[in-house]
Amino acid sequence: MNPITQESLELMKGALAQPDDRIAKSISIATGLLAYDLQAPAKNLYPFVTPLRNIIPRVGGGVGSATNWRQINAIIGSGFDAMGWVPEGQRSGTMSYSTSTRSSSFVTIGEEDAATFEAISAGRTFEDVQATMAFRLLQKMMLKEEMAILAGYASLALGTPSTPTLSASGSGATLPAATYYVKVAALTLEGYQNSSVLGGVATTKTITGADGKTFAISGGSSNISAEASQAVTLGQTLYCTVTPVTGAVAYAWYISTSNGTEALQTITTVNSVAISAPLSTGNQSQTAITADNSANPSYAFDGLLTTALKPGSNAYVSLMPTGTAGTGTPLTASGRGSVLEIDTMFQAMWQNFELSPTVLYVNAQELRNITNKVLSNASGPLVRYDVNGETGEEYQITASGVVSYYYNPYAINGGLRIPIRFHPRVPPGTIIGWAENLPIQYQSNQVPNVAEVKTRQDYYQIDWPIVTRQRQVGVYAEEVLAVYAPFAMGVIGNIGNG
Repeated sequence: MNPITQESLELMKGALAQPDDRIAKSISIATGLLAYDLQAPAKNLYPFVTPLRNIIPRVGGGVGSATNWRQINAIIGSGFDAMGWVPEGQRSGTMSYSTSTRSSSFVTIGEEDAATFEAISAGRTFEDVQATMAFRLLQKMMLKEEMAILAGYASLALGTPSTPTLSASGSGATLPAATYYVKVAALTLEGYQNSSVLGGVATTKTITGADGKTFAISGGSSNISAEASQAVTLGQTLYCTVTPVTGAVAYAWYISTSNGTEALQTITTVNSVAISAPLSTGNQSQTAITADNSANPSYAFDGLLTTALKPGSNAYVSLMPTGTAGTGTPLTASGRGSVLEIDTMFQAMWQNFELSPTVLYVNAQELRNITNKVLSNASGPLVRYDVNGETGEEYQITASGVVSYYYNPYAINGGLRIPIRFHPRVPPGTIIGWAENLPIQYQSNQVPNVAEVKTRQDYYQIDWPIVTRQRQVGVYAEEVLAVYAPFAMGVIGNIGNG
């Protein structure tokens, strides 16, 4: 053997027998020779809340282009409607009916997703990519359906808001002295969800389907108003108000110091705004809004809120007065542990239709406001705190709390406890009351469901033919929300925060 080679072998054997610390320390965590601790499967950290979709009955059997029904609005007695007296030996007059025909067109809702063959292969041992794709696709479809049930907007156009009314007053504001120009656009609940100050007001969007075809969707905004102007001196606050728009839950305010260059500054859920600080720059220009893009009559159905807000629905609708510009008018404490506006809604629904809501849907702001109005100094003597004195235990108090039920005295059997529930898509400034079931006095009305999702074809999944190296999946439903008793709803809107 070559002596050099033999010497090298001897040195290597010696190194292995007695490792040099310098060699042992040359590999560390930073070298990167590590295992990868990946927890499987992926964690779905997104909210999935669909309370209306979960409780509204789904009824199949739909055919044709629409579901239709005839309804009897009133039975009218002969003579004086409230008097049934008949002389001896004679016959009464003949009663009559008030009837109408109703119709709701079926529409299609859907969502699609796709996974490449490489993604499916690479995901092996981590998660079943095809199965989880279908699961998340169905969840997103249901979230969109929930929004449609609450706020679908098909037949009530917002139009164009009136010209804003402006004023300036006060001291201490940092708004620079100038003449300010203001325009406003109204937003449906869909528009409010689709819009933001940074992203701009949603107008229209052209969608390219997975089949390559395109269609346009209206985003839920009105046309923009005419321009108003107001001179402001240093220290003053600019106050802007607009006449409430039927169907709107929010308003987008465009303001500038130059005629015709207004840019989006803020979105409010009341019909007014107060501007006391310098304007922001770089936001959406008023030129982006050129038409009323509030409704989708060809694609959508009217949701519960839209159905209630439509003129002629007979639902109870009350918008709070403008109040203080910028903050609106808050709810009013009754002084007896209730809220006057809610009490008024309950009383009106009983007097007009002899029914009561069975649930109130609110968001976080209105739940807090209701709690603040109910638990006040005036209502303190009406609140009872029970402590068991026989056990000898110390008292315990939990800080904070909310009103979880609201008692309605206007019910045929002596009152009703109504749960107050969150809905993540109900906007600030709005309270929705809904009778999920009609009371006993309506038991012969042939309306087993106050509202139902009538389906022509309920959820179905389409695994599209493979034309590229990916799996393409669509989930669809052909349905309509049929609201048989719109008068079983009540809406209080334009509520100021306070």
